[in-house]
Amino acid sequence: MSDNDVAGHAEAKADMAGAFEPSPGAGPTPPSRITGHFADDNPEMVQFVDAEGTRLATNETNAPYAQIVEDLDSADARTIYRDLVLVRRIDAEGHALQRQGELGLWPSLLGQEAAQVGAGRALRPQDYAFPGYREHGVAWCRGVPPENLLGLFRGVNHGGWDSNENNFHLYTIVIGNQMLHGVGYAMGIKADGDMGTGDPDRDAAVMAFTGDGGTAQGDFNEALVFAAVTQAPVVFFVQNNQWAISEGNERQFIIPPYQRARGFGFPGVLVDGNDPLATYAVAKSALDAARAGQGPTLIEAYTYRMGAHTTSDDPTKYRNEAEVEIWKHKDPIARMRGFMEEKGHGDAEFFAAVDAEADEIAARVRKACQEMPDPDPVTMFDDVYVDEHPAVAANREQFLAYQAGFEEEAV
Repeated sequence: MSDNDVAGHAEAKADMAGAFEPSPGAGPTPPSRITGHFADDNPEMVQFVDAEGTRLATNETNAPYAQIVEDLDSADARTIYRDLVLVRRIDAEGHALQRQGELGLWPSLLGQEAAQVGAGRALRPQDYAFPGYREHGVAWCRGVPPENLLGLFRGVNHGGWDSNENNFHLYTIVIGNQMLHGVGYAMGIKADGDMGTGDPDRDAAVMAFTGDGGTAQGDFNEALVFAAVTQAPVVFFVQNNQWAISEGNERQFIIPPYQRARGFGFPGVLVDGNDPLATYAVAKSALDAARAGQGPTLIEAYTYRMGAHTTSDDPTKYRNEAEVEIWKHKDPIARMRGFMEEKGHGDAEFFAAVDAEADEIAARVRKACQEMPDPDPVTMFDDVYVDEHPAVAANREQFLAYQAGFEEEAV
């Protein structure tokens, strides 16, 4: 390019100043200005029970899922309510244990119980769940003993449960990484022919969980690409609790997560994440479609993180307490109880029994946490590779020699 070319290019660039900026009134609307996206009046959000527990009428948005809810009975309602209460109590105990020095860290799910229980109960035994690190409610629904969740946060093991025993993967600390793991597993299901057979005991699907912050990660977007082009039997479950640590939605994305699925070529659904019936129905529908060979779905469960991101976080530094107060009135447990009392699905004796069971589980979890044995430090070198690796072996020997030095000094 000559000097004249450079000069001409500069003049053209000056003439086009602003040509690539959005025109007034054009382009995507930031989420903070999307009508209803941050409120309960979004016409695209699936709901069946309002904040007071009143069963809502069937409408255009929830009609595709209405039959799933209507097929539930009193026993199902009691199971869901029991799940919500016990999961919250387990979470509260985890928080208390950290504050008392028994755990190094605890990520609370307070406020997100309905999203996790609804999704967790929609999974079949042969389905596989890939969590982040806050999915204690999904773990409960998959049969993982709650005390097993504590080992990682106490620093005594790498997870605490056998992933294949309950088809519930170990917690993933790297944000969004589990979405790729889930898609890979789903691609394996397809390769094995375990979808679209019509056999309810064979057809399987994957559900991969992340938060709203995870949607900004490269791994998340790459997972959506792979899932779309392979038509993998996977459901992406985004718990939009509105805060990626200290970053609100408006600093994470322009288009809401459920709408972004269209750009990858598959459906996206917005559901009230504080409504356990709606979450269950939407999750069940998406999983059924995945098992049948209809490809992936992205579910955005619109909810709220009532507590801190983790026990090392202070949310008062970045969010308004008035916002928290508003969401207290959308509490999923109070909502479910109001629905059950209105429809006669539970009496005072049932609710008291669940509360008593919650206290018993909390005591069990506390005792198990305090009695967890400390691992032999040298086990940190185990299972790094399938086979013996010379570099790891050398590190192990160096560590053993280092430890032995303390024993010699003691003598």
